[in-house]
Amino acid sequence: MSPADIALRNETYRAFVVLGRAPSADEVAAATESTAAEVHEGWRRLHDEHALVLNTAGTEIRMANPFSAVPTAYRVRASDRWWYANCAWDAFGICASLQSNGRIEASCPDCGEPLAIAVEDEQPDESSLLFHCLLPARRWWDDIVFT
Repeated sequence: MSPADIALRNETYRAFVVLGRAPSADEVAAATESTAAEVHEGWRRLHDEHALVLNTAGTEIRMANPFSAVPTAYRVRASDRWWYANCAWDAFGICASLQSNGRIEASCPDCGEPLAIAVEDEQPDESSLLFHCLLPARRWWDDIVFT
């Protein structure tokens, strides 16, 4: 990854955290003194490098792991705002990336029971839960949205 793409990735993530949502190409372009077209080109390279995930049109951010740009079943309260995570693993990743205590709300994918987990001092308050991936890690990027 080039230094320019690393800088674009960092600015994209910074804007996501500041705004509380995925930034637009125009917003990132203004912050990086570039054009929206240059941001889109960079985002496509970052997508190809698995540094973020674009929507199917390739024009907007779908995922900037651990953050989801679309509503999901994994809601996280951290740093005084609500976030969506891409999966249970990423829900904990939001608290870790923001270096914040938090509350994760989801449901058991097996039985549907609601789950609420507090994260305090980098630890969940519930130690009996199990995280299960349907696919081995080597296949996650075959279809990262499904995974």
